[in-house]
Amino acid sequence: MKRLIHNTGFYLGCLLSLLTLTLSSCGKSYVADGVNIIPEPVSVTTKARSFTLSNNTKVCFSNLGQNSKTARYITKSLRQLHFHVKLSGKEQFNSIVFTINDSVDATLGDEGYVLEIRPSGILVSANSETGLFYGYQSLVQMLPEDIGNVRYSKVTLPECTVVDYPRFAWRGCHLDVSRHFFSVKYIKRMLDIMAAYKMNKFHWHLTDDHGWRLESQRYPLLNSVGSWRGERGDVPWQEAAPPVAGESQSYGGFYSRDDVEEIVSYAAQLHIDVIPEIDIPGHASAILAAYPNLACNRDATFSVQTGPYWPPSAVLCAGNDSLMPFLFGLLDEVVSMFPGEYIHIGGNEVFFDEWELCPRCQARMRNLHLENESQLQQWLASKLSEHLASLGRHAVVWDEVASASLADDDIVMAWRGQQCGVEAAASGRKVVMTPSDFCSFDYYQANPKYQPQAIGQPVTLAKVYSFDPLPKEHAAVPQSSVVGGQCELWTEYVSKWSQAEYMLLPRLCAMSEDLWTPSYRKDWTRFRSKVESHKLRFAALDYNYCEGSFKPLVKMSRHQGDSFTVTVSSEIEGTYVYYTTDGSMPTLESPTYVEPLVLKEGTMLRLRSVFNGLPQEEVYDYVIK
Repeated sequence: MKRLIHNTGFYLGCLLSLLTLTLSSCGKSYVADGVNIIPEPVSVTTKARSFTLSNNTKVCFSNLGQNSKTARYITKSLRQLHFHVKLSGKEQFNSIVFTINDSVDATLGDEGYVLEIRPSGILVSANSETGLFYGYQSLVQMLPEDIGNVRYSKVTLPECTVVDYPRFAWRGCHLDVSRHFFSVKYIKRMLDIMAAYKMNKFHWHLTDDHGWRLESQRYPLLNSVGSWRGERGDVPWQEAAPPVAGESQSYGGFYSRDDVEEIVSYAAQLHIDVIPEIDIPGHASAILAAYPNLACNRDATFSVQTGPYWPPSAVLCAGNDSLMPFLFGLLDEVVSMFPGEYIHIGGNEVFFDEWELCPRCQARMRNLHLENESQLQQWLASKLSEHLASLGRHAVVWDEVASASLADDDIVMAWRGQQCGVEAAASGRKVVMTPSDFCSFDYYQANPKYQPQAIGQPVTLAKVYSFDPLPKEHAAVPQSSVVGGQCELWTEYVSKWSQAEYMLLPRLCAMSEDLWTPSYRKDWTRFRSKVESHKLRFAALDYNYCEGSFKPLVKMSRHQGDSFTVTVSSEIEGTYVYYTTDGSMPTLESPTYVEPLVLKEGTMLRLRSVFNGLPQEEVYDYVIK
């Protein structure tokens, strides 16, 4: 691996392009206070000296050319950050150099990088353009939070060496666009957020009971019928009226082939793979509204759903001889639009009531010697996996069909709990962990009383940060079987893009550290501090975000005898916690938590958070036990 500064011969390799950064001569000065990178790198070594970016600093792309996608991205990004970039001659010092290693550094792999900041310049080196891209993202996080909005004359960064590479290869983020539809503009905005935090898999949930969101030239009714539903305006999701016969179908839309090409291309520039999901055989209201002949009951009427309704009958008929040609045709279209390795074929939450009553499904089961309807679903998933394999692709399925006869490189997504993933991994499957109690970002992230309407128990920032795709209790699971994890943003209650950002941030920061950072490098206190500085970045970029939860984080451990040691912390830095142990309500006159408490078993500990001098309304009670 090359190292910067002392070898002037290194700079002779910067022949392909060299760019000049021109900072404002009359702008502000900035001195970075440490290395606050999210996700936390594998290794950070700092020294006492520093490097100052000025209007004389150059940018050099070595061994990759100025027309590579990464060089183009970095050049454009620097301009957006008010660096005026132009071609210039070679420079030996005061340069930012991006270089591909002459010989592969096995430690870094395909996505790792080394970022070196020395008094004479900056070097970002990697085995691939992807590594350089991630190295650049880390460098940007060391610049002023508001650099895109404020002009700086000098930016001083600490001397340091960052060696970094991911723990997991699959670092995903899911978005449901069926329940609520978002434009190409906002999909790109999400990809930008993902890229900034080194997330590399965009799971695009394109079909469900509430709308079909992908252009189909082969089956046009999927768009003219299946992509549209009745408008319910701002009525809360749980209160939205069901579909009404004959009503105007005015809400919805779909992504054209050109839209998909634009998004896939944009994602590729950000080193993100797009994984489309066609959810079958359940959640099929939109398909059956367009093609009711694919239902078990051919006399039934289906509608694209408008609210919390989830008809058990909206399942494709596995005994229908027309189904497989239809689904193969769909997958052929999907593959023609998405060049990536993986296609998600769904498989979750399938009700078997219709299959149990369907003569054709029962006949199919007898002919295949299947014992139950679950095995019929496994058979269906296996056939789709085979078809994708014939097209050179791999299937991704939800964990309900983990028992299907899948191809070796197909992936099971474990959403119903990590135990489902553990069992799939133990059987030899590749697994992506996405258990809802850690990874569902449609869940509340703070006290529901003060939050926009959402689903379920709070999945707080601290809860997300505690997620580990390979927890200690599952140490026997082969590490090679768990390829990573991802967060899920279902959009029942997310009707506007600002809400989507609010649900993603800052929890996506925690997820990125769960999936990138070695477990031994994770530190909640440090992460919480970093998040506060990143909130300034969110504000500068006009991203909507949640401040977090004021509920104190409490841990108890046996001290001795009938006493316990109690530690209390806060999710939001700058929060003070006042407490009582006599049953009274905590006030500003009560003791402030400053160090672990030793309390007897049975004691009632009452806690109240105070932020910016204002006591929070909620009081939290804990019985010591």
